[in-house]
Amino acid sequence: MIKLTPAERSALRAEAHGLNPVVMIGEAGLTESVVKEISASLDAHGLIKVRVFGDDREARVAMYEQICADLDAAPVQHIGKLLVLYRSKKEAVKERSGKSGPGMREVTIVKASASGTKKPSVTKVMLKGNERVTAGGNIKRAKPRQTSSKKNSLNK
Repeated sequence: MIKLTPAERSALRAEAHGLNPVVMIGEAGLTESVVKEISASLDAHGLIKVRVFGDDREARVAMYEQICADLDAAPVQHIGKLLVLYRSKKEAVKERSGKSGPGMREVTIVKASASGTKKPSVTKVMLKGNERVTAGGNIKRAKPRQTSSKKNSLNK
């Protein structure tokens, strides 16, 4: 099990506040397929909420501890029937399947304040292969190259 400091746990609780439950555990309980789904969700998202249907608090606590122990996850929060779990994301190596272009990439945009007296704003955004950042810090899609209608009609 991963150990978190109180400050890390507090930051993760704040981050998880807006999340919806990704996995729901029903009357069958904690089955092997549910554990696989929780593991896959943790790999993809890192921080997830799990909803447990059932009124037995001790059973929910036991499930929470078992999930954390089995999947090497950190318990963040347990409120009622919601469990919040954290495990650092695993970098998935995806094979490129004949696509051209670089795909998604992360870019840091630094914009100066309008008055020039305040600190510049720094944001990180994900750009698709056909997008670019302008000098002003805006994101634009690359347009397809224009072709001449006369040349197209002559070539046919």
